[in-house]
Amino acid sequence: MNLSLQSAQQLVADLQASLDGAHCKVIIAPPACYLGSLIDACGEHISLAAQNCHDKQEGAYTGEVSAMMLESMGVAYCLVGHSERREYFCEGNAWLAEKINALIAKGIHPIYCFGEQLDERKSNRHFEVVEQQIREGLFHLADADFSNVILAYEPVWAIGTGETATSEQAQEMHAFIRNLVQKQYGQAMADRTTILYGGSCKPSNAEELFAQPDVDGGLIGGAALQASDFIQIIRSNG
Repeated sequence: MNLSLQSAQQLVADLQASLDGAHCKVIIAPPACYLGSLIDACGEHISLAAQNCHDKQEGAYTGEVSAMMLESMGVAYCLVGHSERREYFCEGNAWLAEKINALIAKGIHPIYCFGEQLDERKSNRHFEVVEQQIREGLFHLADADFSNVILAYEPVWAIGTGETATSEQAQEMHAFIRNLVQKQYGQAMADRTTILYGGSCKPSNAEELFAQPDVDGGLIGGAALQASDFIQIIRSNG
């Protein structure tokens, strides 16, 4: 919930002017009320994602946005289960699975977010928590549907807490996640599944994180609000 519409438009313009030659996919997720104003400005270098959607396609759900609405606007991606949605809006895995289904039904790629809290990391339950979130949110999907999902690991304990996740810790969890996908869907699916890292990725640590073999990119938070920082992170990923 950041930036005015005018600031968001300027950020997109600054990104567009600097992305020639970038060799990775760039997706931005503005507030829902800005989607219609930004979709034409994104151009060839940037794709658009919503931050959230409802699990129903239409109905008496005042204030909500559906996958049907996103599809009608040409939005190609949508975050599901972001750590703040889980914490502040009590979104559980079963409800998130329904949102995944709604998005896939409309041809929108879900970006499924998950990750452990600080107490879960300190009690060595982080692998258990992440596995449960993935199994309950995604593993009901058929192979063809799962292939349209992007995974985003958010170590919540390393976001705004003063704690720092190392690149080795990120790689350890990403390798664990890829192994879960391999066991459920096979090696070929695991190899082509995109797993993003969402734990306070910034210009100073992006290159080291992206150098890890199972870290395919970043889910960037505050660092994406400044065009210069975001561009530096993008270029760190090739």
